[in-house]
Amino acid sequence: MSLKSAQQRFVQLRENKLFETFVIFVIVLSALVIGVKTYPIPDWSVRLIIWLDMGITLFFLVEISIRLMASESVGKFFKNGWNVFDFVIVVASLVPLEGSETAFLGRLLRIFRVLRLVAIIPELRVLLSAFMTAIPRMGYVSLLMFIIFYIYGAMGSIFFASINPELWENISISMLTLFRVATFEDWTDVMYETMAVYPISWLYYLTFIFVVAFLAAVETSRLDGRLIRLGVGIGKEDLARERMFDDRLGEDRLGLGVVIIRDVQKLSGLSGDRRDQANVS
Repeated sequence: MSLKSAQQRFVQLRENKLFETFVIFVIVLSALVIGVKTYPIPDWSVRLIIWLDMGITLFFLVEISIRLMASESVGKFFKNGWNVFDFVIVVASLVPLEGSETAFLGRLLRIFRVLRLVAIIPELRVLLSAFMTAIPRMGYVSLLMFIIFYIYGAMGSIFFASINPELWENISISMLTLFRVATFEDWTDVMYETMAVYPISWLYYLTFIFVVAFLAAVETSRLDGRLIRLGVGIGKEDLARERMFDDRLGEDRLGLGVVIIRDVQKLSGLSGDRRDQANVS
């Protein structure tokens, strides 16, 4: 078997849907194994999980080797950031879990195996790309959110510190209380306590909640817009490929039509020559 034919076999195996589904199954199984280790389990289960972890690590090593051999070159393989991420995770999984000073690091790195789902499932990559593009703008949103928390925290400390010092003694504690209000963690208890002294203090809480909710809704809509644009971009690429295929198919049909017309003309010419010969005779 030549090297090229072997590479083609690896490419077919890599692009096989059944193989891809099995890889996803093993990744999910790896995540379940990590979760089971957090519970108190019998000794025989511990040994079973250790062997299962070794089998999963061996499978990931074989899978990354198949993808590496299916690539045109090693350099081209490592140009893809997701391939580099997968390679690092797989190599890090070779760190032994027992009887080693790096066992803690090995357990920690095995958690990131779940992220390999992002590298395999295209839809998750689209979501992650949209999230990464939204991070710069999230910094400005966080800054604006901090300003709002700071202003309302200062107001709450001024008006409500005498009512409940544990919640409003200074601006830092007031901001923590406002975070509790923003997450709706028993926020009505906080509001009713201040309303006993200041009946219209409900305006303070409602305006704060509306402003925070509005900012969260705006940022969510922007993120949804990025996802839609990414989805449209993918759709346009697919449409361009389909149009390119249709154009090529149309050219082929046109070429076939020209050949048919030429054949008909030739046949017509032959039949005309035969008629002329018959008339002469």
